[in-house]
Amino acid sequence: MAELKTKVNDRSVVDFLKGVPDERKRQDSFTILEIMQQVTGEEAKMWGDSIVGFGSYHYRYASGQEGDWLLVGFSPRKQNLTLYIMPGFDQYGELLQRLGKFSTGKSCLYIKKLGDVDQAVLKDLVHQSVEHMRNITK
Repeated sequence: MAELKTKVNDRSVVDFLKGVPDERKRQDSFTILEIMQQVTGEEAKMWGDSIVGFGSYHYRYASGQEGDWLLVGFSPRKQNLTLYIMPGFDQYGELLQRLGKFSTGKSCLYIKKLGDVDQAVLKDLVHQSVEHMRNITK
């Protein structure tokens, strides 16, 4: 069974974000950092080389693979700001309708810039997803 390469580490979140080359993306990243810290009450940690995560939960698949993963997080990728919303998006249709301009993957919310979305709705989405994960992993 392959071991998960992306793990929590002691690298500096602030240094990582200061190194984001695009000024707007760097500023947006610091704003997302504040939102996620406020919502989760958790300290930001680096996961691997490029993901800022908050909190963690333990998972175990039917295959026997298990590990730890972040409750919520983000990464300032070249193309988009990627937010990791672990429960996915099926239960957040109403929030997504009000969010603004974005796209999604299975558990990834992609936004070009923070100005494209309503930050209050984003904060609510982060809050609801974290509460969902905390409730199912108790």
